[in-house]
Order: sequence, then C-alpha cells, then structure tokens
Amino acid sequence: MLQIEIETVWRFRKEDSPQTAVVMLGILNEIRKTGKITSAANDAQLSYRHVWNLIEQWTGFFGVPLVETQRGKGSKLTPFGEKLVWAGERMQARLGLQLENLAQELVTEIKPFLEQRPSVIRVHASHGFAVSKLREFLDRAGGVGVDLRYVSNQNSLVSLAQGACDLSGVHLPRGELRAQGIKACREWLDPREDRVINFVTREMGLMVKRGNPLKITSLKDLVERKARFVNRDHDSGTRLLFDQLLALHKIPEGRINGAQHMEFTHAAVAAYVASGMADASFGVEAAARQFGLDFIRLLTEDYFFVCRRAFLETEPMQRVLDIMKSSEFHKAVGALPGYVASNTGAVSAVKEFLEKLHSDPLIGHTRRRPTWWPSILRDSRQVR
Repeated sequence: MLQIEIETVWRFRKEDSPQTAVVMLGILNEIRKTGKITSAANDAQLSYRHVWNLIEQWTGFFGVPLVETQRGKGSKLTPFGEKLVWAGERMQARLGLQLENLAQELVTEIKPFLEQRPSVIRVHASHGFAVSKLREFLDRAGGVGVDLRYVSNQNSLVSLAQGACDLSGVHLPRGELRAQGIKACREWLDPREDRVINFVTREMGLMVKRGNPLKITSLKDLVERKARFVNRDHDSGTRLLFDQLLALHKIPEGRINGAQHMEFTHAAVAAYVASGMADASFGVEAAARQFGLDFIRLLTEDYFFVCRRAFLETEPMQRVLDIMKSSEFHKAVGALPGYVASNTGAVSAVKEFLEKLHSDPLIGHTRRRPTWWPSILRDSRQVR
C-alpha cells in the first residue's frame, strides 16, 4: 500500500532580509545523543565536511554557536542548540499524529487512481503506543493496507456504528471508574452485530520530572505543591479519564495549576514536562519513559477493539488477528513500558464481554505492582 510522509521544515528568516537558514534538527539531536559530528553525518547520510559547514552556517546566521567542540572530548550542544532540539521534540510530539492523519487522508483520496490496491482496513482508535506497533507489524507483513485515524474513544465507536470504520479502538479503566466507561460505550455497541477483541493493558498515571523534585505521589499533591500541569485536549479519552479521577477525589479542576493548558498526544505532554515547561502531566507510562521522566502509576486501562461480526470473518481481519496472537507481537508490546499483551486477539460477543467486565475480580482492582516497580521509579533510565 502507498504510504505518504509529511515532514516539517524549520526555516528561519530575519526581518527585512532575504537570508534564510534551514536547521536540520536531526543533526543536532544526534550530536546531543552521541557527542559526535561523525555520527550525525552518518545518520543524515551526509559527509562530515558538509555537516560541519552547516553548523558553521547556522552559527553565522544566528550569531551564537549551536555546537561546542573540544579536542579529545567530542562535541556537545550549546544551551541554544539544546533549546532548538527540545522545541523540535515538542513540535513532533504535538503535530506528529495530526500529520499522520493528514497523510492518510491524502492516501485515501488518491488510492482509487492506483492499480493493484490491497485490501484496506479502516481503523479509528484513540492514540496508543501499542496501536502504532500493530500498524508497524501490518505494514511489514504487507497485503493489507491500514487506514488509521486517531480519534477520541467515543468517536471511534460512533464511526463504527455509522459505517465509517471497520475497527474501533476503545479503552476502559479498571477500578471505581469502570462503570462510567461501560455506560459511555454501551449505547454505541450493538449486541447482535458487534464483536469485541482483547488487545492490551496499559498503565496510566502522572508523569513528573526525573527524580520527582516536587515529591508528587498523588493528584492531591498537584494542588498542594502548586505543580505546573499540562493537560490533554477535551476530546481525548485520557482527558475524560483525568477529569473523572479529579471528580472521584473531589478535586476541582480550577485548583490544578495549568489544567486549561492542553496538548494533543501522550508524547506531547511528556515532551512539555521534559523540556521544563511543566512539572507534571497525566498519561501512559510509555510516553514518560520515552522522554526520561518518572512515572507515578494511578490505574490500569484495558484496551479493546470492536468490529462487526461479518467483518470478523474477512481475510484481512483474520490476518490482523494472526498478528495480534503472534509471539513476535506480544514480545514487541512487552517492550513498551507499562504495556502488557493480555489475551490479545481473543474475540467475544458484546454480552459475554460485558458480563466478564462485571464478574472478573481483577477488573475492579488495580494490578498488583511487580517486585521491580520501586527500582523503575528510582531510575527511569532503565526503560526508555
């Protein structure tokens, strides 16, 4: 299947001057990670001399150096270079999924004009690292195209009910908030036609700076320590879950410093905290580890997919189920911090699914913390 990638360009221009500078943040980021200009050149598939010339051009344009080089000690970014790289990290975390959606829309528009088109599965799902991993596996396997759109939890079920997608992603929290989640989903589930597919479980909680300098361990600590918070957008399932947690603990949203400041993905809020612009946020553990943050787990969510019974029997969907059940996919999910492949690929009818949610004793309680949990909190660098 044809794939389109939309990339951003960082072009700087001075007022009243035709001169511009295109800064390749990937080069700066590689220098930050390795301390070697040669590594940055290899990664960008450019010569060392060309990369060195680019660095000198950027320094001349801005009037301040971006990279410092010391004999025998390698290279490192200046504070200004670090600031540019962090700005790029935030931009990619903030816009990445939106650019993916736009690229997918373009693929859908031009697809009818192309020959030898594979079967395409339309997936509407709330963003999650395991969902992205599933798409990677499907793309690698070939033969089945994936039209993946990231939408909110409830909107994905609306899309399925209206025939706008084939596979809908839904996540439900365990514990005291489970009933609210079921109630919100029930009206869009058709017990006769819909089937539910187990996917993964994931850990949700607070992301804080490495070392947790404010000693935040709960939602109430956000208020008591006047922590600067960055929230998720109103349409996201994660924002709804956070609002429900605040209500459960009787914490008015107005007491959260920065509750109205919003970003659109788990990675975006994590990048915001990692760059020092906020002290805490709420989201998946995988995003916290990606940006080197500490993570305070608050609850476990179960992630499911829903599809029509008739679609379940199609060859493309059977291939999806085969990948979900494969040991390779389970291993890949297990490598994502806070994710577990839990009976992945198992299919049940809506009635059976709802009965299990109400009867399973694990559903009403949070998962017991494994013995290695404290070490993860002490040193987030173990898992990235």
